[in-house]
Amino acid sequence: MPSSGSSKPADGPRPSRPFSLRRCGKDPMKDRGPNHPQGWDGKNALRLLKLSAGRYAWRLAVGFLCLALVDILQLWIPRVMKHAVDGVSTGADTALLAARSAQIVGLALLIAVLRYFWRWFLLGFSRLVERDIRQDMVNHVLTLDRTALHGRTTGDILALSGNDLASVQLAAGMGLVAFVDAVFMSVAALAFMAALDGALTAIAVAPLPFLAVLTRTLSARLHRRFVQVQEKFSELTECARTTLASIRLFKAYNQEEAQTARFDALGRSYVHHNLRAAMVQGTLFPFAGLVGNASVVLVLYFGGRLVMEKTISPGDFVAFIAYLHLLTWPMMAFGWVANLFQRGLTSLNRIHDLLSDRPSLQDPSRPAPVPSPPLTLRLHECTFTYPGMERPVLRRCSIALEPGITGLVGPTGSGKSTLCQLLTRLYPIPDGTYTVNGMDVNRLGVADLRSLIAYVPQDGVLFSDTIAANIAFGKPDAGEAEIVAAARATAIHEEILAMENGYETRIGEKGVRLSGGQRQRIALARALLLDRPILIIDDGLSAVDTETEQIILSHLAEYGRGKTCLIISHRIAQLLDAHRLLVMEDGRIVDAGSHRELLERNAFYRTIHEHQTRTLCAR
Repeated sequence: MPSSGSSKPADGPRPSRPFSLRRCGKDPMKDRGPNHPQGWDGKNALRLLKLSAGRYAWRLAVGFLCLALVDILQLWIPRVMKHAVDGVSTGADTALLAARSAQIVGLALLIAVLRYFWRWFLLGFSRLVERDIRQDMVNHVLTLDRTALHGRTTGDILALSGNDLASVQLAAGMGLVAFVDAVFMSVAALAFMAALDGALTAIAVAPLPFLAVLTRTLSARLHRRFVQVQEKFSELTECARTTLASIRLFKAYNQEEAQTARFDALGRSYVHHNLRAAMVQGTLFPFAGLVGNASVVLVLYFGGRLVMEKTISPGDFVAFIAYLHLLTWPMMAFGWVANLFQRGLTSLNRIHDLLSDRPSLQDPSRPAPVPSPPLTLRLHECTFTYPGMERPVLRRCSIALEPGITGLVGPTGSGKSTLCQLLTRLYPIPDGTYTVNGMDVNRLGVADLRSLIAYVPQDGVLFSDTIAANIAFGKPDAGEAEIVAAARATAIHEEILAMENGYETRIGEKGVRLSGGQRQRIALARALLLDRPILIIDDGLSAVDTETEQIILSHLAEYGRGKTCLIISHRIAQLLDAHRLLVMEDGRIVDAGSHRELLERNAFYRTIHEHQTRTLCAR
């Protein structure tokens, strides 16, 4: 439909087929979603840890050096015990025992000091990894557009930054330490044991292959069950978030018990899947301990016989038992470490899946210069379908927004808000469909285009902060005079001054301490403060009374000089001062003209005007 008001479609090239987000790369509803991964992608996920390992290599090096020294000193203690026991068996005096005891105490003190430092460096490394990945997640989510986030819930992302990231931190901290410690200690202990008696060492390690087979068998099952646990936690988190965010609605509809039942069902499901994972987990860890104790039994029997046969000395036997105890910890640790690594890698893969999402809106390799005001926006024959939907929301929609105020009216669901979101480039659009001063928007940087637009969405979001901070959200360095001027333009300045703390009044989450009209006016003030050449208001005055509405509209008429303004409203009275009016139905601009022209020829416009006029007169 040409913007001139003709009822015929505009001439010009038409898209070869309707535009859908499915054509802009992957369908986010199909290929991405909170229940991903679609397959195990451990190698790519581990790159996240490799980056941090490279960044903090010095911390890892010092930490593992301290850990190695602790293990070496622990391995030295059995040698001291061997000499002490052999000394007793050969009739050595108490001075030798006192000296050996002092050596053990000194080694224990040194071990305690070094253990403090390895915990500081290595567990500190895991906290730094946690911080870096969380920051990467926040930075990445801020780059994603609505298309990329369409298949995810807020609860899923919160779970990733909470429960999943905690699992990664535990795996990168105690899991990594326990694994390296277990490998080093087991190899070194076996070497010392073999030096004492090779045959007895072979007997001691005989049960170990059973542990390796069990660990490998249960690891895959652990992975699958931990995926289910994390997914259930995401659902539980989303339910809790929804409850807190919409608590007034639940109370208004008397749905407290129903929502409590939903949360209880999700909580039970989460516990059920945790117990299923614990069943596998509970098999692995005790069996590892059983293998360790089996080794002790074998050594006691066969080693005791060797002592009685005087093949080895009592000191050798005591040292061998001590080394076996040092080896028992790694045998038990492998089961615990396997649990930590499976949980950590499962969570890391889920986080990597989020970080692998790519925005469908991409800047061109060489963005074109931003056009200078005044600006004319043109949308040509645009057909648009939301992901996961079959029916297009916009159908070959054409519109021209020239400098001045353009009003847009249409029934609910006609595509008005979708049109606003396309004009502000919240969704991708085909080449040649949308131009600014004749420049294809796909040749402009996304941020460059948005820097031209002040947008007041239908659900103007406010933050749990002060009124001043909310108004200055898009321009944090705005001075007090600018903030006050924007508030005056939206007729809320006097109401703010009447509040206890004025502009420093904290308004609560989503502006819960304000009325609907106050929230809308603060959202509008935030847009006016930016003073940008394009202003788009999507039904932003629906909760404002008639008298205040007229004050705001007079300010907007002054503000709109030389600017390109689009005001969407269901109340025709708000649009009477517009330079041009558009009527939208079923995803298309079906008519355009002045108020008088539309009254004469457009049935929808005439009907809604007459209804609103009768309602106003009845008051």
